[in-house]
Amino acid sequence: MKNLVNFAVQYAEHGFTVIPTIGKKPLIKFADRPALTPDELREFWRTHPYANIALKTEKFFVVDVDRHPNGDDGTKAIKELNHPEWFNTLCQKTAHNGYQFFFTKPKERISQNIGFLPGVDIKAHPNNYVVVAPSIIDDKSYQWLNHKPMLQPDEELIRLIEEKGKPTISDKKIESFHPKGRTQTSALFEQIVNGLGPTGGRNDALAAFAGGLLFRNVDPECVLELARIANQRTKYSLSDNEVVTTVNSMIKKEIRRRGEVSE
Repeated sequence: MKNLVNFAVQYAEHGFTVIPTIGKKPLIKFADRPALTPDELREFWRTHPYANIALKTEKFFVVDVDRHPNGDDGTKAIKELNHPEWFNTLCQKTAHNGYQFFFTKPKERISQNIGFLPGVDIKAHPNNYVVVAPSIIDDKSYQWLNHKPMLQPDEELIRLIEEKGKPTISDKKIESFHPKGRTQTSALFEQIVNGLGPTGGRNDALAAFAGGLLFRNVDPECVLELARIANQRTKYSLSDNEVVTTVNSMIKKEIRRRGEVSE
Protein backbone atom coordinates (compact mmCIF):
# COMPACT_ATOMS: atom_id res chain seq x y z
CA MET A 1 0.00 0.00 0.00
CA LYS A 2 1.05 3.59 -0.63
CA ASN A 3 2.01 5.95 2.17
CA LEU A 4 -0.46 8.87 2.01
CA VAL A 5 1.32 11.29 4.34
CA ASN A 6 1.98 13.91 1.63
CA PHE A 7 -1.69 13.93 0.67
CA ALA A 8 -2.68 14.24 4.34
CA VAL A 9 -0.37 17.24 4.77
CA GLN A 10 -1.75 18.90 1.63
CA TYR A 11 -5.32 18.55 2.91
CA ALA A 12 -4.27 20.10 6.25
CA GLU A 13 -2.48 22.96 4.51
CA HIS A 14 -5.71 23.71 2.63
CA GLY A 15 -7.56 24.14 5.92
CA PHE A 16 -9.17 20.73 6.41
CA THR A 17 -9.14 18.73 9.63
CA VAL A 18 -7.44 15.43 8.75
CA ILE A 19 -8.37 12.24 10.61
CA PRO A 20 -6.10 9.21 10.06
CA THR A 21 -8.15 6.02 9.73
CA ILE A 22 -7.70 2.30 9.34
CA GLY A 23 -10.30 1.39 6.76
CA LYS A 24 -13.02 3.83 7.79
CA LYS A 25 -12.31 3.69 11.53
CA PRO A 26 -10.51 6.68 13.07
CA LEU A 27 -7.14 6.08 14.67
CA ILE A 28 -7.32 9.18 16.90
CA LYS A 29 -9.83 10.94 19.11
CA PHE A 30 -11.00 13.95 17.13
CA ALA A 31 -14.41 15.05 18.43
CA ASP A 32 -14.26 18.64 19.69
CA ARG A 33 -10.48 18.62 19.37
CA PRO A 34 -8.17 20.86 17.33
CA ALA A 35 -6.91 19.63 13.99
CA LEU A 36 -3.54 17.92 13.73
CA THR A 37 -0.88 20.20 12.31
CA PRO A 38 1.18 19.18 9.25
CA ASP A 39 4.11 18.30 11.55
CA GLU A 40 1.84 16.20 13.79
CA LEU A 41 0.50 14.41 10.72
CA ARG A 42 4.02 13.63 9.50
CA GLU A 43 4.90 12.25 12.93
CA PHE A 44 1.71 10.16 13.06
CA TRP A 45 2.30 8.65 9.63
CA ARG A 46 5.82 7.60 10.65
CA THR A 47 4.25 5.06 13.01
CA HIS A 48 1.12 4.40 10.89
CA PRO A 49 2.50 4.44 7.32
CA TYR A 50 -0.56 2.84 5.72
CA ALA A 51 -3.29 4.94 7.34
CA ASN A 52 -6.13 6.25 5.19
CA ILE A 53 -7.28 9.87 5.16
CA ALA A 54 -10.63 11.20 6.35
CA LEU A 55 -11.76 14.81 6.58
CA LYS A 56 -13.97 16.19 9.32
CA THR A 57 -17.29 17.58 8.05
CA GLU A 58 -17.12 20.82 10.02
CA LYS A 59 -16.73 23.35 7.20
CA PHE A 60 -18.46 21.35 4.47
CA PHE A 61 -21.15 18.71 4.05
CA VAL A 62 -21.39 15.72 1.73
CA VAL A 63 -24.25 14.25 -0.26
CA ASP A 64 -23.27 10.57 0.03
CA VAL A 65 -24.73 8.42 -2.76
CA ASP A 66 -24.53 4.65 -2.31
CA ARG A 67 -25.02 2.12 -5.09
CA HIS A 68 -26.12 -1.30 -3.84
CA PRO A 69 -26.53 -4.00 -6.50
CA ASN A 70 -29.32 -5.67 -4.51
CA GLY A 71 -30.72 -2.61 -2.77
CA ASP A 72 -31.23 1.13 -3.10
CA ASP A 73 -29.26 2.87 -5.84
CA GLY A 74 -28.84 6.48 -4.73
CA THR A 75 -27.99 7.64 -8.24
CA LYS A 76 -31.59 6.88 -9.26
CA ALA A 77 -32.94 9.03 -6.40
CA ILE A 78 -30.59 11.88 -7.37
CA LYS A 79 -31.61 11.72 -11.03
CA GLU A 80 -35.29 11.79 -10.08
CA LEU A 81 -34.74 15.23 -8.51
CA ASN A 82 -34.36 16.52 -12.11
CA HIS A 83 -31.77 19.11 -11.06
CA PRO A 84 -28.34 17.93 -12.26
CA GLU A 85 -27.04 21.48 -11.93
CA TRP A 86 -27.31 21.20 -8.15
CA PHE A 87 -24.44 18.70 -8.14
CA ASN A 88 -21.97 20.58 -10.32
CA THR A 89 -19.43 20.63 -7.47
CA LEU A 90 -16.39 18.77 -6.18
CA CYS A 91 -17.10 15.03 -6.43
CA GLN A 92 -15.32 11.79 -5.67
CA LYS A 93 -16.00 8.13 -6.39
CA THR A 94 -15.84 5.92 -3.31
CA ALA A 95 -14.08 2.59 -2.95
CA HIS A 96 -17.41 0.78 -3.25
CA ASN A 97 -18.56 2.53 -6.42
CA GLY A 98 -20.65 5.26 -4.78
CA TYR A 99 -20.41 9.01 -5.25
CA GLN A 100 -19.89 11.87 -2.81
CA PHE A 101 -20.68 15.49 -3.65
CA PHE A 102 -18.95 18.11 -1.50
CA PHE A 103 -20.55 21.48 -0.66
CA THR A 104 -19.59 24.37 1.56
CA LYS A 105 -21.81 24.38 4.63
CA PRO A 106 -24.39 27.18 4.93
CA LYS A 107 -24.28 28.32 8.54
CA GLU A 108 -26.75 26.46 10.77
CA ARG A 109 -28.91 25.33 7.86
CA ILE A 110 -27.64 21.86 7.02
CA SER A 111 -27.88 19.03 9.52
CA GLN A 112 -26.94 15.38 9.25
CA ASN A 113 -29.63 13.22 7.67
CA ILE A 114 -29.03 9.48 7.30
CA GLY A 115 -31.68 8.32 4.82
CA PHE A 116 -32.23 11.70 3.16
CA LEU A 117 -33.31 9.83 -0.01
CA PRO A 118 -33.24 6.10 -0.86
CA GLY A 119 -29.54 5.29 -0.97
CA VAL A 120 -28.54 8.89 -0.17
CA ASP A 121 -27.27 10.32 3.13
CA ILE A 122 -26.30 13.84 4.17
CA LYS A 123 -23.08 13.82 6.20
CA ALA A 124 -22.82 17.15 7.94
CA HIS A 125 -22.29 16.75 11.70
CA PRO A 126 -19.25 18.79 12.82
CA ASN A 127 -17.90 15.66 14.50
CA ASN A 128 -18.53 13.37 11.53
CA TYR A 129 -16.07 12.64 8.72
CA VAL A 130 -15.69 11.13 5.26
CA VAL A 131 -12.82 9.10 3.86
CA VAL A 132 -11.25 10.80 0.83
CA ALA A 133 -8.99 10.04 -2.12
CA PRO A 134 -6.54 8.46 -2.55
CA SER A 135 -7.46 6.23 0.41
CA ILE A 136 -7.85 2.51 -0.25
CA ILE A 137 -10.42 0.12 1.23
CA ASP A 138 -10.74 -3.53 0.23
CA ASP A 139 -8.00 -2.96 -2.37
CA LYS A 140 -10.13 -0.31 -4.07
CA SER A 141 -9.30 3.38 -4.05
CA TYR A 142 -11.27 6.57 -3.63
CA GLN A 143 -10.83 8.84 -6.67
CA TRP A 144 -11.58 12.52 -7.28
CA LEU A 145 -13.71 12.76 -10.42
CA ASN A 146 -13.08 16.47 -10.94
CA HIS A 147 -11.13 19.39 -9.52
CA LYS A 148 -14.03 21.78 -9.13
CA PRO A 149 -14.29 23.94 -6.01
CA MET A 150 -16.83 23.08 -3.34
CA LEU A 151 -19.90 25.09 -4.24
CA GLN A 152 -22.42 26.78 -2.00
CA PRO A 153 -25.50 24.57 -2.40
CA ASP A 154 -28.43 25.83 -4.42
CA GLU A 155 -31.14 27.37 -2.24
CA GLU A 156 -33.67 24.81 -3.50
CA LEU A 157 -31.36 21.98 -2.49
CA ILE A 158 -30.95 23.52 0.97
CA ARG A 159 -34.71 23.75 1.37
CA LEU A 160 -35.14 20.14 0.26
CA ILE A 161 -32.56 18.97 2.81
CA GLU A 162 -34.28 21.01 5.51
CA GLU A 163 -37.67 19.64 4.54
CA LYS A 164 -36.50 16.02 4.44
CA GLY A 165 -34.61 16.43 7.68
CA LYS A 166 -37.58 17.57 9.73
CA PRO A 167 -40.64 15.39 9.17
CA THR A 168 -43.43 16.29 11.55
CA ILE A 169 -46.48 14.75 13.19
CA SER A 170 -49.56 16.89 13.44
CA ASP A 171 -50.07 18.65 16.78
CA LYS A 172 -53.55 17.16 17.09
CA LYS A 173 -52.20 13.62 16.89
CA ILE A 174 -49.53 14.40 19.49
CA GLU A 175 -52.06 15.97 21.85
CA SER A 176 -54.46 13.03 21.56
CA PHE A 177 -51.82 10.36 22.25
CA HIS A 178 -50.99 9.70 25.88
CA PRO A 179 -48.22 7.11 26.44
CA LYS A 180 -48.96 4.63 29.21
CA GLY A 181 -46.86 2.04 30.97
CA ARG A 182 -43.47 3.42 29.98
CA THR A 183 -40.62 0.92 30.38
CA GLN A 184 -36.85 0.83 30.10
CA THR A 185 -37.35 -0.53 26.60
CA SER A 186 -39.31 2.63 25.75
CA ALA A 187 -36.37 4.71 26.96
CA LEU A 188 -33.92 2.72 24.79
CA PHE A 189 -36.00 3.33 21.66
CA GLU A 190 -36.19 7.06 22.43
CA GLN A 191 -32.45 7.27 23.05
CA ILE A 192 -31.80 6.15 19.47
CA VAL A 193 -33.51 9.38 18.39
CA ASN A 194 -32.53 11.71 21.25
CA GLY A 195 -28.85 10.78 21.44
CA LEU A 196 -26.55 10.20 24.37
CA GLY A 197 -27.08 13.46 26.23
CA PRO A 198 -24.65 16.09 27.56
CA THR A 199 -20.91 15.84 27.03
CA GLY A 200 -20.06 14.71 30.57
CA GLY A 201 -22.26 11.63 30.49
CA ARG A 202 -21.98 10.39 26.92
CA ASN A 203 -19.75 7.38 27.62
CA ASP A 204 -21.85 6.17 30.56
CA ALA A 205 -25.04 6.70 28.55
CA LEU A 206 -23.60 4.74 25.62
CA ALA A 207 -22.56 1.87 27.92
CA ALA A 208 -26.01 1.74 29.51
CA PHE A 209 -27.67 1.90 26.10
CA ALA A 210 -25.58 -0.93 24.62
CA GLY A 211 -25.91 -2.99 27.80
CA GLY A 212 -29.68 -2.58 27.81
CA LEU A 213 -29.96 -3.80 24.22
CA LEU A 214 -27.65 -6.77 24.78
CA PHE A 215 -29.60 -7.73 27.91
CA ARG A 216 -32.70 -7.83 25.69
CA ASN A 217 -30.97 -10.23 23.27
CA VAL A 218 -30.44 -7.74 20.44
CA ASP A 219 -27.81 -9.00 18.00
CA PRO A 220 -24.38 -7.44 18.81
CA GLU A 221 -23.87 -6.16 15.24
CA CYS A 222 -27.28 -4.46 15.42
CA VAL A 223 -26.35 -3.03 18.82
CA LEU A 224 -23.27 -1.42 17.28
CA GLU A 225 -25.24 0.12 14.42
CA LEU A 226 -27.96 1.40 16.78
CA ALA A 227 -25.24 2.85 19.02
CA ARG A 228 -23.75 4.64 16.02
CA ILE A 229 -27.15 6.12 15.15
CA ALA A 230 -27.68 7.33 18.72
CA ASN A 231 -24.16 8.79 18.70
CA GLN A 232 -24.84 10.62 15.43
CA ARG A 233 -27.90 12.16 17.09
CA THR A 234 -25.73 13.47 19.93
CA LYS A 235 -24.77 17.13 19.71
CA TYR A 236 -21.11 16.49 20.52
CA SER A 237 -20.76 12.92 19.33
CA LEU A 238 -18.06 10.47 20.35
CA SER A 239 -15.56 9.13 17.84
CA ASP A 240 -16.54 5.94 16.08
CA ASN A 241 -13.57 4.25 17.75
CA GLU A 242 -14.98 5.14 21.18
CA VAL A 243 -18.38 3.75 20.19
CA VAL A 244 -16.88 0.46 18.98
CA THR A 245 -14.68 0.14 22.08
CA THR A 246 -17.59 0.74 24.46
CA VAL A 247 -19.91 -1.69 22.67
CA ASN A 248 -17.19 -4.37 22.66
CA SER A 249 -16.70 -3.82 26.38
CA MET A 250 -20.42 -4.23 27.06
CA ILE A 251 -20.54 -7.41 24.94
CA LYS A 252 -17.79 -8.92 27.12
CA LYS A 253 -19.63 -7.80 30.25
CA GLU A 254 -22.87 -9.40 29.03
CA ILE A 255 -21.03 -12.64 28.23
CA ARG A 256 -19.66 -12.71 31.80
CA ARG A 257 -23.13 -11.98 33.21
CA ARG A 258 -24.52 -14.97 31.33
CA GLY A 259 -21.68 -17.17 32.50
CA GLU A 260 -20.60 -17.90 28.94
CA VAL A 261 -17.02 -18.37 27.79
CA SER A 262 -15.51 -15.53 25.74
CA GLU A 263 -12.78 -16.39 23.28
